[in-house]
Amino acid sequence: MRGNEAHEQCGTDHSPVVARQNPRTESLKALVARLRAVDPRRALAVTGLAGMLGAAALGGVVAGADTPEPDHSVATAVALRAAVSRESHDGAEKAASRSFDRIQRMAAEIVQLAPKGAVAAAAKPKSVTKPKTVTKPKTVAKPKVVAKPKAVAKPKPKAVAKPKPKAVVLTPVAGLDLTQMRNAQAIVQAAQAMKLPERAMVLAVACSMQESNLYNLASTVLPESYDYTNEGQGSDHDSVGLFQQRPSSGWGAVRDLMQPKYAATQFYKALVNVYGWQNMALTDAVQAVQISGFPYAYAKHEWRAQQVVDAINR
Repeated sequence: MRGNEAHEQCGTDHSPVVARQNPRTESLKALVARLRAVDPRRALAVTGLAGMLGAAALGGVVAGADTPEPDHSVATAVALRAAVSRESHDGAEKAASRSFDRIQRMAAEIVQLAPKGAVAAAAKPKSVTKPKTVTKPKTVAKPKVVAKPKAVAKPKPKAVAKPKPKAVVLTPVAGLDLTQMRNAQAIVQAAQAMKLPERAMVLAVACSMQESNLYNLASTVLPESYDYTNEGQGSDHDSVGLFQQRPSSGWGAVRDLMQPKYAATQFYKALVNVYGWQNMALTDAVQAVQISGFPYAYAKHEWRAQQVVDAINR
């Protein structure tokens, strides 16, 4: 027997389950009975209210999901809505003589029977979610300024070296030797440096032919003159060099007058101060510079002097 009892206890119980009665549901059913004589159109309004309370009750159930005690307000609201709908159709044939104030009182009673949390949840509007903050678009970096390519420096043309003047090979002419030709060349170069015409060159060479025979002479009167390059000596007072110029007369220092180019330059400076020297006879032009005791002695050297100048300039 005990085993059978144990077996029966473990077996499936197929007896009908008696639902637990909710006092709030019983009260609502009583209210439904009172709504039978209500006008069908007004009963529909109460039905809508019951539906809204049902939704609120559902919200209350969700809000109170953490509460351990079960809430049967949802089933109550749904049962009320179904009952009201049935009664509204059954009572459509009866006359609705009661006032709408009575319906409002009934609605108030239904509200009292509904859970407080459900009514509060229905009263509160749903919170509106704030729109998401739109992030500003990132600032697009400005394109970098591309540096202009540096100008390529044009290669400078190489300086073309000027051809060096060919060394003039002096060939003695007019019965002169090489030393005399070199001294005549120094006289010509001094005139070229002063940009004087060929006529001045001929006058100077003819003068030196008469005074020193185109040799750079020292003076026996001036021992200092032997300290410099010389090609012989003279004894006419203190006269030195190619043009036998006297330091005591203001022609220059001994060391300078013993330099062929310097002595020639001093002659040209005095010549250009002679008025009309270009058109004067050779002997007259030279005499105006030298003031010699033999004024006509220079004329005889003119043709040889011209020959020497031509040889140097060609």
